[in-house]
Amino acid sequence: MVKSRIKLFLSMIMAFSLLLVVACSNENTDSDADSNGLEEGESNTVEPEEGTEDATTLSLWTFVAYHQDHFEYMVERWNEENPNEQIKLEMTNYPFEEMHNKLLIALQSGVGAPDFANIEIKQWSKFLQGSEEDISLEPLNDMVEPILDNAVEARFTNYSKDGNYYGIPTQVAATVMYYNKEMMNEAEVDPMSIETWDDFVEAGLKVKDATGKPMTTVESADTWTFWPIISQRGSDLIDEAGNVIVDNEINTETLQFLSDMVHEHEIAIPAPGGNHSAEEFFGFFSDGGAASVMMPAWYMSRFRDYMPDMAGNIEIAPMPAWEKGGARSAGMGGTGTALTNQSEHKDLAKRFLEYAKLSEEGSIALWTILGSEPPRWDVWDKPEMSEDNEFTELFGNDIFEKLSTIRDDINPINITDDSSRAIDLVSNQLLYNVIREGQDVEEGIKKVADEIRDSQ
Repeated sequence: MVKSRIKLFLSMIMAFSLLLVVACSNENTDSDADSNGLEEGESNTVEPEEGTEDATTLSLWTFVAYHQDHFEYMVERWNEENPNEQIKLEMTNYPFEEMHNKLLIALQSGVGAPDFANIEIKQWSKFLQGSEEDISLEPLNDMVEPILDNAVEARFTNYSKDGNYYGIPTQVAATVMYYNKEMMNEAEVDPMSIETWDDFVEAGLKVKDATGKPMTTVESADTWTFWPIISQRGSDLIDEAGNVIVDNEINTETLQFLSDMVHEHEIAIPAPGGNHSAEEFFGFFSDGGAASVMMPAWYMSRFRDYMPDMAGNIEIAPMPAWEKGGARSAGMGGTGTALTNQSEHKDLAKRFLEYAKLSEEGSIALWTILGSEPPRWDVWDKPEMSEDNEFTELFGNDIFEKLSTIRDDINPINITDDSSRAIDLVSNQLLYNVIREGQDVEEGIKKVADEIRDSQ
């Protein structure tokens, strides 16, 4: 308990320091309007049509403005269906770091937190530090457990600790391959014929010969290449018991494979900008800079928002397996919505959250409004899931047919007290040094693993 309290105290100091940095650098943070035209830091309030006199006000913090589109749609439906229990929903979008740091401080100080908050998966470990008594989020087991048999359970496990579920996922985040059809056709390679990573390398050599371009890109400043590919093999950065396993045999072998694609086979290059969400990468890929990119299904919205010219030219396919018949996906990334213990209307807030994200209507809206694959797979065959929309224009109408073939391949990932530290060191040291600088894999991976262990 003493160790836990020391960790909490240190976390508060770190979070406060980070908030100061963010506050001091606000002028340099991007403030681009998102898809709904909302500026970061700007509030958006949805009021009942009949007025707010008898409405209950609930608040939500987000770090991706277009996530608010879903809640806006669902609170309007709630108010239509519940005339005697109206909700006024106040939503605020903050820059990524600012929102998570502001939320952490509000929860640890006991004042200022919203009713709900969308927390990015790599940030979750900061909010699940210590024992159940230390956690300032409400357990949501009574909402989650009844639907688990019809859902991808691993996605809920990611936001749980000691048997309690604290977050409701926004998507399955199944990792897939996005292939450039024109480039694959030029190389006379059918993306759906690529079953294993050996097949992928062989196809990559054909693409390089035919087009002069790399088959794919590897992130050197983020984890969306390395983490899913080790999760696909049943590994992780930290095991269930909290032990650092960054340098285990599977991870070392997998990182060597990625390094070989870049430095030996030369069919891959480091992602321009360091990661697949960088502005430099969007321009590079939409100009035919590489024949494929591996990212979770939530990346479909990046094509919609930043690479719309590729509509009709992208083939979605499962990840290659490590052996024929092996797992062909990994659940990676995503956002979980939490209910804070500072909510003054916990019962109503919980019922609205269940309606918005776990009901059949809410699950379908996650796709039709956000383009997210709902964690409840029992709605994937509903007619609304194959109707024409801005995502089917980009990728075709059989998206959920493909996702249905890989839903059982999704492993949970371990989110522990040390996850944020591990992710940071893997992203900013290990992958940069190995993928971009060509560092020896065994040397680099052991050094970073030991550094994480020393900080535990």
